[in-house]
Amino acid sequence: QVQLVESGGGLVQAGGSLRLSCAASGLTLNNYDMRWYRQAPGKEREFVAHLILSGGSISYADSVKGRFTISRDNAKNAVYLQMNGLKPEDTAIYYCHARRWTSVYWGQGTQVTVSS
Repeated sequence: QVQLVESGGGLVQAGGSLRLSCAASGLTLNNYDMRWYRQAPGKEREFVAHLILSGGSISYADSVKGRFTISRDNAKNAVYLQMNGLKPEDTAIYYCHARRWTSVYWGQGTQVTVSS
């Protein structure tokens, strides 16, 4: 059974940092394009960061560029999102997303709350 499990969310003050993890079972993340998305209350889910299959290209939403870093640890079969300089507007549920051709998987999400 394929499963993506996010962790690392929590409550942090503005300016603080969190590191989100996405651990996989039933699939090898190194074979997938990986993305992080987030969804704030009352808003649509939005793209945050993308790490392509080969790991050679990374892209970020403008709103997080320079503050967030996506990375992959193949040995641990995990993907991470390091979030620095957090702002109240970063408050959302963060989701891990894996895609390879027509195979798409989502995690259940982890809550990030940034207080001002």
